[in-house]
Amino acid sequence: MTTLPRAIEDRSAGRSAAAQGTRAGTPVTDGGPEVRLRNWFERPYDDAIAAARTCYSPRVIEAAEVTPRQRRSIGPLTFQGGHHTVYQHATFEFSLSGISRQLVWSFLHAFPFYNSEQQSQRYVRLDEARAHVPPALDGDARAVYVAALARSWEAYRELTRRLVPVTRGILADLWRLDQRRNEAFGKDVAKEAEKKAIETARYVIPIASHTAMVYTVSGLVLHRLRRMAVTCDAPAEARDVVGRMLAEVDRVDPAFFHDIGEPALDEAEAIEGRIAPAGVGDGEAAAAFDASLGSRRSLLVDWGARAPQVVAEAIRHVLGRPQLDDTEALALALDPARNPHRLDTLNVSTHAAVMRTLDHAHYSFRKKLSHSADSQDQRHRMVPGSRPLLSRTVPAAVDVVEPELIREDPACHALFREAVEAAWDARARLLALGVAPQLALYVLPNALAVRFEESGSLLHLLHKWTMRTCLNAQREIYEASMDELAQVRAVHPELMRHVGPPCFVRSGLARPRCTEGSHFCGVPVWRSFPHVERRI
Repeated sequence: MTTLPRAIEDRSAGRSAAAQGTRAGTPVTDGGPEVRLRNWFERPYDDAIAAARTCYSPRVIEAAEVTPRQRRSIGPLTFQGGHHTVYQHATFEFSLSGISRQLVWSFLHAFPFYNSEQQSQRYVRLDEARAHVPPALDGDARAVYVAALARSWEAYRELTRRLVPVTRGILADLWRLDQRRNEAFGKDVAKEAEKKAIETARYVIPIASHTAMVYTVSGLVLHRLRRMAVTCDAPAEARDVVGRMLAEVDRVDPAFFHDIGEPALDEAEAIEGRIAPAGVGDGEAAAAFDASLGSRRSLLVDWGARAPQVVAEAIRHVLGRPQLDDTEALALALDPARNPHRLDTLNVSTHAAVMRTLDHAHYSFRKKLSHSADSQDQRHRMVPGSRPLLSRTVPAAVDVVEPELIREDPACHALFREAVEAAWDARARLLALGVAPQLALYVLPNALAVRFEESGSLLHLLHKWTMRTCLNAQREIYEASMDELAQVRAVHPELMRHVGPPCFVRSGLARPRCTEGSHFCGVPVWRSFPHVERRI
């Protein structure tokens, strides 16, 4: 296990209370990242060499058959020649903790080829102020930074306290609590109200906040992470965490990185590093982006004009049924009454020959989400987005997405505005003290607005829209998905007739209708979708 504890108090001996991470009784702690290799291939480098040899052998070669000479020759030859798939067989499963949400969003989840299960801020109450504190910060800059984090947690606690009665009132009305005489149900409502409260209050938590996850990548991806660590908005933290991951692999097989590979880029070599961040973004550019969206969270900006016809033609070719008309062909792929794969909770669309034709319909969207919501949205890895480098784009003025529950309550709104304005003020003070823009970003809140373009084929958007038009989906992503459905329905209605949440798709065809079990939202969405009122 690679762990180098970094307690703030240890590094701040002799400094003020604020510099040590204490403000109004709120301690901020950073024990540093903890990286542990949980599972791995026994002989990852030899496995790769054996896989390469198998390509030229009448049988499968085993790792035990690999000779020292083959390690020295075949390894470098395959890597330098670009034959990298042999290094994809080895898989490494890590336990990561004490890492920032910003690192996860800007680097560890910013590409498609990984798997992770991450601690949820929607369901885990953040009682302790645990966050990344860059080791490079010292003196006044450190004091400003840590005090800003402490203020954010105080706002989170107070927002949670104020939001609980708000969320409980909505849920009690939605679930008709006054008509029930069930004490256990009342307790369930109270628990759900607190979950909704912390889900909303988390918008003021800084993106420096610690998270934990199980993170699994192939050996090839780990080589790429080493190479590209400086290209994100958290380069120092990325280098540190990836370095610890590599050290863990070195313990079990030093050859996997010592004998092959390319060195890590330094910032001057990366295109992202050649354009120095200005420290603040262009507020006018952000305003123009927002104006282009109008009242939408997501705007359809491009699509294949003949997508329905192209998909129908492809279905005819797949099935060898040239006589099928377009309506019948599309129904075979999209109508859950005709295509049983649409009823599965397991997404098997890429394994179904007929459904693979949906890859030919492609859509691009311009969208704006909070950092918190986009951290979930980017998990739909097959619908990739070109997300911004925040060190170059976040404007000087407060730029956030405010949750509706907060906006509609005057006391919560005032508290929220005070918290986000304090965060932007802290960022400005850090920049004035000469702190690098990437480090100053960490004090900004989860509510920080992220603007980007996102594209995907109908094959993968279909899965995303099924999951994210459910009322249990995060509110922002739900609203963006509903925007997208409405706009695609307007240009290609024949492709959208059977698209919606699981309860809508499965209604009358499969049981249970709702796949959420005890987490059923309580609203019979299937009766009226897409005409649904979402209250919380």
